[in-house]
Amino acid sequence: MPDAVGTATAAASENDPLTDEFGAYVAAHGAPEIVEVLLPDTHGVLRGKWIPGGAGGKIWGDGVAIPLSIFGLDIWGREVEETGIHIETGDRDGICRPVPGTLTPVPWSPRPAAQVMLTMHEPDGRGGERPWELDPRHKLAAQVARLAALGLHPCVAFELEFYLLKPGAGPNGVPEPVFPASASGPARQNMYSMSDLDAFAPLLHDIREAARIQGLPADTVISEAAPGQYEVNLYHRRDAMAAADDAILLRRLIDGVARKHGVRASFMAKPFLDFAGSGMHVHVSLTDSEGGNAFGAGEDGDRLLRHCAAGLLDTMIDTAVLYVPSYNGFRRLVPGSYAPTSISWGYDNRAVAVRVPNGPPKARRLEHRIAGADAHPHLVLAAILAGMLEGIERGQEPPPPLTGNAYEQEAPRLSYDMGEAIRSFGGSDFVARAFGAEYQRVFAIMKEAELAAFERRIGPLEYETYL
Repeated sequence: MPDAVGTATAAASENDPLTDEFGAYVAAHGAPEIVEVLLPDTHGVLRGKWIPGGAGGKIWGDGVAIPLSIFGLDIWGREVEETGIHIETGDRDGICRPVPGTLTPVPWSPRPAAQVMLTMHEPDGRGGERPWELDPRHKLAAQVARLAALGLHPCVAFELEFYLLKPGAGPNGVPEPVFPASASGPARQNMYSMSDLDAFAPLLHDIREAARIQGLPADTVISEAAPGQYEVNLYHRRDAMAAADDAILLRRLIDGVARKHGVRASFMAKPFLDFAGSGMHVHVSLTDSEGGNAFGAGEDGDRLLRHCAAGLLDTMIDTAVLYVPSYNGFRRLVPGSYAPTSISWGYDNRAVAVRVPNGPPKARRLEHRIAGADAHPHLVLAAILAGMLEGIERGQEPPPPLTGNAYEQEAPRLSYDMGEAIRSFGGSDFVARAFGAEYQRVFAIMKEAELAAFERRIGPLEYETYL
């Protein structure tokens, strides 16, 4: 262990006990050359810095200065001036604090490296600080606190689908999955194929090993419904914030391990029109103060589950752009694709938006199936919990559960139009109450700018057809 790092850590620890986490890391893993500090922005894109390992202890003492306006960047990392939170405010710094328990090694790094998640705070002008209202992490924390006030605590698990792609672009610049589509005959799907797992066993085993090293509770690995598409399930957490952290860090892990193996991992919601899109399914139950599953408590549990389902359906239009935040993501909402298109619920039915999986009472839960794999886990979960709370507090009852093919049944439909989804979000009283009017304003402005950027482009097919 280099003496410089050890000395710096020991000195910092004497002044501030918060640095003990970094000191414990160095004792367990050795000194990293760099510490990668990770701050998920509004879109779930990880931004941050590389900090020399010798200065790592300062992260826990002084925090990390990053502009508050990082939450006003668009998906391309550009300032959205219409938000009014950039240079017109002086572009002030926030103070980012490390999230306890997220300091881990980076197994795919070519040099010894550690990573830690950050959360943003704003100086309060009196020498203290307060949570920065545009950090999505604080939006989730608010919903968790509201549930706790009712004696309820969310238990959460995420499922993430993704594609493995060849490193270079194929014909016409379109990416190619690692397994080619059939040149003749039916398109290759190979759902749940063991041979597709075996073909990339070294990569998939490295994902599982990296998850073990980083403490991410990776569970099942599945070959999914398209060539080169896989799914990694995360085991449930009784800490909702940790579950969302798991999901965002798992995306980074999969991307890093894939690059090390010479391929690309993509969480794009709909990379191929002819194949299934990639979703982020979220399983949520509520536990009581004694740790029991409140949904499994007989008649009272059934009623609570119905209230939660009703709240999710009632708020789905207003929050759709949080679940489907990208222009590309609305291409995923295709009938018959296992991506929901209706505002519906049902028991053991994968065609609905909110599914109640089979299982014993202790495992009773809701599976929310709308979000794309590119969505922000903290915002997705915040919207889900806020919707459930709406149903609980208003005692709402859902419509009858759908059975059979929900794509062919009468039910309100999710919009396929990003602009409509943004307008519903921006004009929603529910969103203003759950997320705050300022967050609602800034998020809507950023998504309007993103949509406008796509609508200002002329695609190749238009030139081929009309030029």
